[in-house]
Amino acid sequence: MLNLINKIKNNYKSYLGTNILFLTFVISSLINSTLLRLTTVANYFDISPIIADFGVSVLIGSFGYLFKPKNQFKYFLLWTILFTLICIINSMYYTNYISYASISLLATSLQIVDVADSVTDSVMELTDFIYLWQIVVFIFVNIYLSKRNYYEMVSKIEVGKLRAKNTFLVGLVFISIFIMTLTVTDLGRLGKQWNREFIVMRFGIYVYQFNDIISSLEPQIIPLFGYDSNYKEFRDYYDNLDNEVETNEYTGTLEGKNVIFIHAESIQDFTLHTSFNGEEVTPNLNKLASEGLYFSNFYAEESVGTSSDTEFTLSTSLLPTSNGTVFINYWNREYVTIQKLLKEKGYYTFSMHGNNGTFWNRNVVHEAFGYDNFFYYTKDYTIDETIGLGLSDKSFFRQSVPIIQDIAENHEQYMATLIMLTNHMPFTGVVETGATDYDVDYKYTSVNEKTGKIETISAPFLEGTKLGNYIKSVHYADEAIGQLMEDLDEAGLLDNTVIVIYGDHDAKIKSSEYEYYYNYDPYTDSVLDEDDPNYQDVDYYDYELNRKVPLIIWTKDGLLQGEVDEVMGMIDVLPTLGNMLGISSDYALGHDIFSVEENVVVFPDGNWLTNKMYYNSQKQEGKLLNNDETVSIEYIEKYSQYAEKIVSVSNSIIIYDLIAKSEEDDALLTSK
Repeated sequence: MLNLINKIKNNYKSYLGTNILFLTFVISSLINSTLLRLTTVANYFDISPIIADFGVSVLIGSFGYLFKPKNQFKYFLLWTILFTLICIINSMYYTNYISYASISLLATSLQIVDVADSVTDSVMELTDFIYLWQIVVFIFVNIYLSKRNYYEMVSKIEVGKLRAKNTFLVGLVFISIFIMTLTVTDLGRLGKQWNREFIVMRFGIYVYQFNDIISSLEPQIIPLFGYDSNYKEFRDYYDNLDNEVETNEYTGTLEGKNVIFIHAESIQDFTLHTSFNGEEVTPNLNKLASEGLYFSNFYAEESVGTSSDTEFTLSTSLLPTSNGTVFINYWNREYVTIQKLLKEKGYYTFSMHGNNGTFWNRNVVHEAFGYDNFFYYTKDYTIDETIGLGLSDKSFFRQSVPIIQDIAENHEQYMATLIMLTNHMPFTGVVETGATDYDVDYKYTSVNEKTGKIETISAPFLEGTKLGNYIKSVHYADEAIGQLMEDLDEAGLLDNTVIVIYGDHDAKIKSSEYEYYYNYDPYTDSVLDEDDPNYQDVDYYDYELNRKVPLIIWTKDGLLQGEVDEVMGMIDVLPTLGNMLGISSDYALGHDIFSVEENVVVFPDGNWLTNKMYYNSQKQEGKLLNNDETVSIEYIEKYSQYAEKIVSVSNSIIIYDLIAKSEEDDALLTSK
């Protein structure tokens, strides 16, 4: 027995002493992947992703033994760099988008050329680079081993192919153990890829990333696989859908009116209810909201395509795609859009933007979506004032009004989309150029102990912070909108026009900024301690619910007035506004907010929101919005299944171009 123990001990020491490079790679890769999960989704107690990441690392590491010991360092270093980059990129991405990066977004990343300042300011943090330790340690281990003639020693005893085979089998064992823990639901979500947080929480970062590579090839290989099953799901969904258009008090109220959409960059709804030292952040939007129809629980439902996702979702009543963005990857599919529907009613449709026409591929996509013309940046505007990424909003609006007036004189009806730009992250433009003098400090009065006189004290509060810069930027954007409304009115362009203002997405400002905002003590110029009874915590759900954006439908004659507090998503705009304008899409996934008993907002990651609760599908938990009103398990299951179906159908429509296929089939049946 003692001999057996000594033999095992010697073999153990021999293995550790002759596999240092391999073990360093596997252990460091496992530490980094675990660290990534802990700093993002924070699933501390789930062993499954650890087993998966370990199994993947062992499988990849096993191939290193096929190289001679002196060349193994290059192989393992290559994978170490790749794994480190995976962790860094996903950490940065999660910081900004609360999701994980996708290979399919490489094309989208070309947009970084135009928004490099916002990327470096808002995405990169020091903590995102802690994963670099893996490369540093690996290089130092190699230097240490080289000095001790490790590679020469190992080359005398190592049998590469045998060790590679045995190590590969060990990796397969761990992967098999991991697979045994999976459910049908787990595998289904892995295949669909849209619930990225869940996949990383369950499968680990390395399985996720390799699976993403396969999924990202969908635009190229999708015609070969899965078409029939997805088309059947698509047809079944719409065949079972009640397509009868319900009428309500708003039906046809805006029919025949011109439509001007104002795409309000990054404006969140909370800014409409915020003041500093008695001065409103958004006095003009507040006025329009009080005079028009104001939707106070409205959510953008955008994904990684941010502004472009919002344009797509509003226009089509479909959700953004899980892989890539429609504007980059799937713009050439057939979609039913607001622009096309209004063109069928004789409208001239056009869009306007103070940035380059190629940004988000708009110069191509807008034509495909049904715009007759696209006015943008240097092509149609004099660049007399730049703030941030391009032409300032005030100059953009000022120069746009004469163009709109000329179109109004030559076309009986028109629809315009004006895309704002100045209030784009990192929100430093208006501060650097002095375009606004709005203060975000905290002023209060105090008695001077020496003189006995009452003095006004100014505590810094949000001055110099990201949230403070954002507030200033929003105030500037609000001033620009106020100026636009005055100019449109003076030009006589508001008399038969409906103005639709919507925030395109939230500002992507971190929860720590809001915690500072809610817990600032101006009298000590410090932040309340978490143990303080007045401290307000900003948890995951508080942050998510605060991401809502404003939606205002306004007419000069006051035809539409009131506040709508039913939860509503961007996919509901086409059905709701369409009912007022007399247009509708057979493929809309949203609802007319005035014809539904209980609306549900479905987000691209499968999360959903009703007036009763917000549900996180990744964590399979939710938060009641009213603690006095409970919900049943059946309620949660009902909307979870609905959310998954909506996401799946929307993705299928986009990826497989199913609207075109459906219309071809319908036309064929009609001809027979």
